[in-house]
Amino acid sequence: ASLAVARVGRRRGMRSAAHALDGRETPSPHDLLLRVAMGETGAHTPVWLMRQAGRYMKAFRQYSERYPFRQRSESPDMAIELSLQCWRQYGMDAVIMFSDILTPLPAMGIEFDVIRGRGPLVLGDLARCLQDRLAEGPKTIREVSDPDGFSHSHGFLKDILQALRGSTDGKCSLIGFVGAPWTLAAYAVEGGSTKEAAVFKKWMYEKPEVADEFLRRMTTTLSNYAIYQANCGAQCIQIFDSWAHCLTPELWARFAGPGVKQVAEALRKVHPNVPIIYFANGGSSYLKDQVDMLSSCIDVVGVDAHARLSEAARIVEGSGLVLQGNVDPYVLRYGNEAEIRQAVRASIDAAGGPGRHILNLGHGVLQGTPEENVLYFVEEAQSYEGKN
Repeated sequence: ASLAVARVGRRRGMRSAAHALDGRETPSPHDLLLRVAMGETGAHTPVWLMRQAGRYMKAFRQYSERYPFRQRSESPDMAIELSLQCWRQYGMDAVIMFSDILTPLPAMGIEFDVIRGRGPLVLGDLARCLQDRLAEGPKTIREVSDPDGFSHSHGFLKDILQALRGSTDGKCSLIGFVGAPWTLAAYAVEGGSTKEAAVFKKWMYEKPEVADEFLRRMTTTLSNYAIYQANCGAQCIQIFDSWAHCLTPELWARFAGPGVKQVAEALRKVHPNVPIIYFANGGSSYLKDQVDMLSSCIDVVGVDAHARLSEAARIVEGSGLVLQGNVDPYVLRYGNEAEIRQAVRASIDAAGGPGRHILNLGHGVLQGTPEENVLYFVEEAQSYEGKN
């Protein structure tokens, strides 16, 4: 029975996994993701994966095991190669530049590093001295008030995006990304990974005026960072609220949502034809709040794996927003081919059928995911023709 299920969704001429891992082209139309993001219904469902450039790929590990993260992400030759590896192998509908949400922080005077085996580390002890760092002085946290402000500090990003645009033009879409203001502010204050963002929440409750000022500078900076990426060739921008799971609906509406709205509005004013995706990881419990606040300024809302996509479809109905998501990353990590293909079909059906949403995971690809499982995921999205 499982063999029969595994065969469902295969199309004539589909190559074996072993063969296809040698390379696969994105099916036409090459700009399908952009069209669907802007509200068109596609002939099939466009697909990409968060963390698609990652350590699950052997080719990627040849770099990650040898070079530190910032060297990889800020050296154009390496960042370009790491961005393109997965696309050449799988033929997703988009390439997303290899980078990190923390990358713009040095332009504000906040340094960070990524420690192998530990993860990101933000320097400066903002947990203790945030208020002092917002005062005038040599260590003041700066805001980047113009997109060109990144030209000097982040010129490497222009080189990366322009090269990626040249490699993908007429072949697939190119996605840039920024962290959401609250997530990035919380990351900076916490100094690294956290379960609840308790330290930044203390500032939010005890000295909200300090938190607000930090968020204001962060919002201005990230607005210009998004515009800078679009200026350099990014065709779509995703805003990652990676720590949205730390927030109640009320805290999101007070401290996080308004900043996202400002970033999106600023980008849309300069680049009205660049679709904007917002993804609040762990924020599915207040998806309606996201829709109510952001539907006028974003195009796509990402859904994490903790929500039913059919229910999300009902929430966004009439808003003009397109859904993105939301297959459980663990299906790719541990599922067999039949289970992966079925999860893809179920997601597409729940969103209303082929070409009506952007297929993605509910979070990033997990380390240890078999490479062929990503192939099954991408193939099924691009070939599934619907229940009938």
